[in-house]
Amino acid sequence: MEKSSGFLVMVRAIGLLVVLSILLPSAVTTDTHAAEKRIPVDLELAFVVDASGSIDDAETQLQRQGYLDALSNPKVVQAITSGFLQSVAVAYIEFAADGCERLSVPWTRIHDRASAIAFGRRVLQQPQMYCPGGNAVGDAIAFAALSIEGNGFEGTRRIIDFSGDGPNTLGLPAHLARDDAVRVGIVINGLVIERPTMPDLDDYFRSDIIGGPGAFVVKAESRRTFAAAILKKLILEIASAQR
Repeated sequence: MEKSSGFLVMVRAIGLLVVLSILLPSAVTTDTHAAEKRIPVDLELAFVVDASGSIDDAETQLQRQGYLDALSNPKVVQAITSGFLQSVAVAYIEFAADGCERLSVPWTRIHDRASAIAFGRRVLQQPQMYCPGGNAVGDAIAFAALSIEGNGFEGTRRIIDFSGDGPNTLGLPAHLARDDAVRVGIVINGLVIERPTMPDLDDYFRSDIIGGPGAFVVKAESRRTFAAAILKKLILEIASAQR
């Protein structure tokens, strides 16, 4: 039984790598006419958020509220409206075990405080994801990369904003998905939610998850400090898009 399960995981991982190798380069070389239809923004930013079994309903709401508070913060709104195109495109992606990636709130253009608040409220309204079995970090990164490639926006920079409280435990290896995303010009930053049982999780994020020019890790000591951490991270990411 264990041997069969391991074989299925290996087959799925190989399948994902094949899909990425085919779809990502072809998406980058889309014909000029299709590219012209894309909506220009300063930044394409995918929030990829851990919704696995280690996070209960109350903690999920704390995380979601953190994104709403950070996006509607005057400093973030000012950073967004100070860009050349005065707008960013964002999406909220949740993940848990393999096969449980979900585009919870689709790609949305944010250009002022009202649109930021509207996006954040949609995040808060999402049903809780129930998909126990582990953390498919690599699958989540691959899902986010494909979502960025096909989102209809054209950003000066493209970033996956990955947050979680544990390492990859099944599915596609995280570092392989990271390498594929970086290869097509996507930067991955990390937000570590610290757990006492994993004091070196930020080192794991640095070695296996983040990548690309200027990639960095921010640490939240608990979910109650998550809002402050995501605010710091957002300002850094949006500011980097203006350079």
